[in-house]
Amino acid sequence: MLEIMVDDAVWADVEEGTEALLQEWLVKEGDTVEAGQALAIAELVKTTHEVLAPRAGKISAIQVAPQETFGRGRVLALLEG
Repeated sequence: MLEIMVDDAVWADVEEGTEALLQEWLVKEGDTVEAGQALAIAELVKTTHEVLAPRAGKISAIQVAPQETFGRGRVLALLEG
């Protein structure tokens, strides 16, 4: 099981304690995805970022709902395979 999070590089110049907004999921639980596929759109400090699949697999669980905020290091979804 692989944890999907927003890449650490996105948080590089962001003040500690700042939260991002998960705008929308482009996939749902049970979907099979390819490596590099966009899974979700997140907004951090007025900039949108695609959350990409690090490898091929199946989305086994979504941990953050659309329009929910989350902090650095939060697991957004779980990928199996």
